[in-house]
Amino acid sequence: MTEQSEVTVRRLSGSVGAEIAGVSVAGDLTNAEFDAIHRAFNDHSVLVFRDQRLEPDEHVTFSRRFGPLEQHVLKQFAHPDNPDVFLISNVKDKGKPIGAIRAGQYWHSDSSYLAKPTMASTLNALEVPSTGGDTMFASMAAAYDELSEPMKAFLSGLNAVHDYTNAWDVFFSRVADRPPLSDEDRAKVPPTEQPVVRTHPETGRKALFVNPGFTRHIVGLTDSESRALLDFLFAHAQQPHFIYRHNWAPGDLVIWDNRATWHLAIADYDMDERRHFHRTSIAGDAAY
Repeated sequence: MTEQSEVTVRRLSGSVGAEIAGVSVAGDLTNAEFDAIHRAFNDHSVLVFRDQRLEPDEHVTFSRRFGPLEQHVLKQFAHPDNPDVFLISNVKDKGKPIGAIRAGQYWHSDSSYLAKPTMASTLNALEVPSTGGDTMFASMAAAYDELSEPMKAFLSGLNAVHDYTNAWDVFFSRVADRPPLSDEDRAKVPPTEQPVVRTHPETGRKALFVNPGFTRHIVGLTDSESRALLDFLFAHAQQPHFIYRHNWAPGDLVIWDNRATWHLAIADYDMDERRHFHRTSIAGDAAY
């Protein structure tokens, strides 16, 4: 356990994740406190803050300490009081979900399909089911580190196509409660190419940057070659020792680095129980 100012950092797993204590992010963080949080973020990629029951404006203020925010393509699920907050929820109003229902129930990195992918995401738990509904996080930096040198050399310089509609085609097409993606929504997020291995702009550490949710194929390979390589990388990255599994409690605030992690929301809870979260997205830079 290490201590910076009043901020305490405790590791949560061998590869990814740390719990931060000794600070309320709803207040005015000192520069020393935020610097300690930022260092821990770069060191551990996923940070957990307990008992942080944030109003939308407080959530946004904290998130903006990391950088400018961006809004999700699905504008209908923006918080009515602050559009920088996105609702992830199975709560319904007059039979219709008020937020993105069954969001993220597949391994992915948020908005990897954007020319400038989301740098980080934050999630604040307001209501959680009595059992289940955990989120798993996997370190793509640790996964890259364990590849052989010949495999690292092969992957170097390769690009992959990321496409928002891949998640709809593969996962959401069978979810009745998730409204269909409109032609207008599809047009806003055309496919883009990303490096298969990206370099973290702050730490210099390399990480795998392909994911099952949004990566369609690897540029320059045949369909069968691309599928075989992606399947190998996906299976490799899901090994248990790369993963931290977070069991949510009301008031938990989690921030994760999309440049270095995947995450997956586990769909093992009773959908009749409310699961309601607020999310913000921190804008990033082009991957390299």
